[in-house]
Amino acid sequence: MEHECCAHKTKERSQDEYKKLINRLSRIEGQVRGIRKMVENNAYCTDILIQVSAVNAALNAFNRELLAEHIRTCVAQDIRAGKEETVDDLVFTLQKLMK
Repeated sequence: MEHECCAHKTKERSQDEYKKLINRLSRIEGQVRGIRKMVENNAYCTDILIQVSAVNAALNAFNRELLAEHIRTCVAQDIRAGKEETVDDLVFTLQKLMK
């Protein structure tokens, strides 16, 4: 299925992609709420740090999934259409992600 990308920097996602991303974000939200409760309940520092690490890993997994889909759809389509500036945008995005 072809995905639509447009000059307005928005993207129509398939129902499946949308659902996967929203489910991941909902789990991450739950993890962050759990960390807040840990702080409110005076949990031990290292226990909180381990949960924060788990949230960071979940966010990284979300980024990897979103980036892979972006490359497969928007970037590939733009390159096929001759929009070479998309490569520069991708490089810029990767540089930001690797800070």
